[in-house]
Amino acid sequence: MEEIIFLDGKFVSSKKALISALEPGFLYGWGLFETMRSFNGKIVYFDEHLKRIKNSCSGLRLKFPYSLDRAKDIIKEAVKINGFKDSYVRLTFFKTINAAQILVIVKRYRPFSAKIYKSGFRACISPLRQDEKSPLAQIKTTGRILCQLSYLEAKRKGFDEALILNNKGYVTEGSRTNIFLVKNKRIFTPSLNCGCLPGITRKVIFDLAGESGLNINEGNLSINDLKNADEAFLTNSLMGVMPLVSAEGKKIGGGKSGNLTSFLMGKYNLLLRGH
Repeated sequence: MEEIIFLDGKFVSSKKALISALEPGFLYGWGLFETMRSFNGKIVYFDEHLKRIKNSCSGLRLKFPYSLDRAKDIIKEAVKINGFKDSYVRLTFFKTINAAQILVIVKRYRPFSAKIYKSGFRACISPLRQDEKSPLAQIKTTGRILCQLSYLEAKRKGFDEALILNNKGYVTEGSRTNIFLVKNKRIFTPSLNCGCLPGITRKVIFDLAGESGLNINEGNLSINDLKNADEAFLTNSLMGVMPLVSAEGKKIGGGKSGNLTSFLMGKYNLLLRGH
């Protein structure tokens, strides 16, 4: 099946899509993006993703070219045209010489297996650091080289994810995930002041925890806090909730998904089916 994307105001074959090499979005990584999941034809937390990208525009001095309603229509049409029941959807918004453009890509969603969710992820610590004082740390820009290099190094070493520290040595986030840990039945996560991205699924976990009478404590978390946690998990919009069972080769808890992690995984999956 031919892949159809939206670019420069129209739907075109991905093989025929062209972007000028002189566009600032290409030359300088001047842009924003959102990665979304379409489940049974419906995009999960659609409004939240679009509001985040639009709210981030002022930080990059960009003007979003469409109303939110028009952007939603374009993305829904892209999902419909490509015809997948379960889709990976990427919206990229980038600077052009004259104004700005959006690019919408839809691919078949390929989930992690149940076996991986059961065994969990293993993470290493990236040698690269996040600047927690940078206003760009909390904006999902297309200039994600720190995260990309961290992830590639993790895969090279045989790990599933790389954890990134900030300049003060505190845990910030994963290369493509937010992180939570559990200690003595209390849930902790790095605060936004640590330089982490305000993930959509991160916010969902706050909501699910609150509905269940659980509080989430935001603050500074060290590597030792993580290694000595009773359990830990990672979140993003594609994987949902993934147990984190070791850090730098040190097992977290019993090296398997903990009770609170499994509970929140179940709550999230029920929410996903009913969204």
